[in-house]
Amino acid sequence: MARIKPQALLQQSKKKKAPRSISVPTIALYSVVTIVTVFFLFVTHRHWSQRSVIQAEEGKSTFQVEDDFSDSKKSDVPRYAIFNTSKGLITVELYKEGSPEVVDEFIDACQKGHFKGMLFQRVVKHFVIQGGHSENHAVIDDWTSREKHYNQLEKRLKHEAFMLGTSNMKHEKEGFDIFITTAPIPDLNAKLNVFGRVIKGEDIVQEIEEVDTDEHYRPKSRIGIIDVTLKQKI
Repeated sequence: MARIKPQALLQQSKKKKAPRSISVPTIALYSVVTIVTVFFLFVTHRHWSQRSVIQAEEGKSTFQVEDDFSDSKKSDVPRYAIFNTSKGLITVELYKEGSPEVVDEFIDACQKGHFKGMLFQRVVKHFVIQGGHSENHAVIDDWTSREKHYNQLEKRLKHEAFMLGTSNMKHEKEGFDIFITTAPIPDLNAKLNVFGRVIKGEDIVQEIEEVDTDEHYRPKSRIGIIDVTLKQKI
C-alpha cells in the first residue's frame, strides 16, 4: 500500500478546512430584501401616524364647527325688544335663558307683526299695564280683587316693578298679551310668565300708568303700541 507523504496530507487538510465563500449575487439579494423590509416598515409607521393626526384634526375641526354654529345660532337670537308706543320708547331685555319658550313665542309674534297697533286695554295704577287683542282679563280682575290684601304680604314675596310678562294661559289666536308691572306684585309667577325686564323707558311706563281710566281700568284715551323692534345689541 502506497504511503501518502506528510506534505500531501497537510495540503488535503487545508483544503477541507477552508470556508466556503458567499457569492456576490447572494449578498446583493440579502441587501435588497433588508432594504425593502426596512422601507416597508417605515412607510407603514408613517401612514398610521399621519392618519391618527388627520383623524384628530378632523375631530377637532368638527367640534369647532359645531361650537361655532351653536355660538352663531345663540348670537342670532334677539336679546332686546324696543316697544314704540304712543307715549314713547320702552326698551326691554329678554330673559332667553329663564323663559326660552315664551321668548321664542314673543319673537315669533313680533316678526308676524302681532303687536302693531295693539292697545293697552287695562291700566291699573301702582300695579300693571296690560296690552292685548283678547278680552280675557282674568289676571287683572284677580289682582284688583285682592288689592286690599297686598300691603299685608311679606316683602320677600313681592316681585320687582317694570317686569315684562304674559299670561300663563295657553295663547290662542291673537292671544299673546303683555303685562308690564309698575310696582312689586305678589306671587307674580303664579299669574304670569315673566320673560323680560324694562331697562330703559321706565318714565314712559309711568306716564302710561297715569292716564285716566274708567271704573273697569280701561283708558279713556287710546294708548297703544305702534310697533316692536328686536335687537341683539343696544
